[in-house]
Amino acid sequence: MKKRFNIKVMGQDFSVLSDRGEEHVADVVQYVNDKAKDIGSASKDISTLGIAILVALNVADELFRLKEEREDFYSLLERRSEKLINYIEKKT
Repeated sequence: MKKRFNIKVMGQDFSVLSDRGEEHVADVVQYVNDKAKDIGSASKDISTLGIAILVALNVADELFRLKEEREDFYSLLERRSEKLINYIEKKT
């Protein structure tokens, strides 16, 4: 069941719904705020909107990399499973 949480991201107040719980929401908020702080520190002349866009791009990049790693891992598991099945079939 989804619960409403009041959060603050980059100094802005938001109300969000989540079924993951308070700790998860707090972790996500902290992650985004930390990313925003890092980007803001590295780029002094950037607007809040610019920081938000760069945070979104960075998080999207991380997501795409993780998806690629997951697919590579699944492919590796599939290849190893096929080898194991072939080995077992030859032994029986």
